[in-house]
Amino acid sequence: MSTPHNSAKLGDFAETVLMPGDPLRAEMIAKTFLEDAVLVNNVRGIHGYTGFYKGKRVSVMASGMGMPSIGIYAYELFTQYDVKNIIRIGSAGAISPDLPLRSIAIAQGACTNSNFANQYALPGTFAPIASYELLKKAVDEAERIGVTYKVGNVYSSDTFYDASQGLAKWQSMGVLAVEMEAAALYMTAAYTGKNALAICTISDCPFTGEETTAEERQSTFTQMMEIALNIA
Repeated sequence: MSTPHNSAKLGDFAETVLMPGDPLRAEMIAKTFLEDAVLVNNVRGIHGYTGFYKGKRVSVMASGMGMPSIGIYAYELFTQYDVKNIIRIGSAGAISPDLPLRSIAIAQGACTNSNFANQYALPGTFAPIASYELLKKAVDEAERIGVTYKVGNVYSSDTFYDASQGLAKWQSMGVLAVEMEAAALYMTAAYTGKNALAICTISDCPFTGEETTAEERQSTFTQMMEIALNIA
């Protein structure tokens, strides 16, 4: 069995899939943290692996960039491969002044400027939220390992270079950080009756100009990876 975007066979993926945006980050996680990792998908170079972490079978596969991309991969994993949980492990820009570089935002909910929800023809506005079970486990794990984190809303934007420059308005509503995938992941999980959570490391602070390098984002954001792996 395969899909237009996934050459894996049914059973190749574990019940829980970690999804970084960057294929190289997926490869790094598989080679660094998983035992007996096997490449199960590499259509379009997306890098999907399944292996074992502390004796538990876990998969990791990149989502690509943006809501249309993660929407495709999440839908196929949930509906064609019997995946039950997807945990996004990505980078985000700090909106809250209480989130310093390399701290962690755990997305309880996801605001968005996307029209992704229009496909469901709902008679109102849908509020994309995380799986409470995964959220609670992530918070407990963040407390256990002593990381700097906050739980709350993130802003999933379709535009990386946003001409409106409206982040200050989202800050006034208490939104923690801006990223590009969580809202679509949460909607896809809701539609398919599965579980999803987004855990993001702060890679840059738009209001201060602080930022990490692409190499750092690819290989050093290990605390969110460990949280996700330990709750998988």
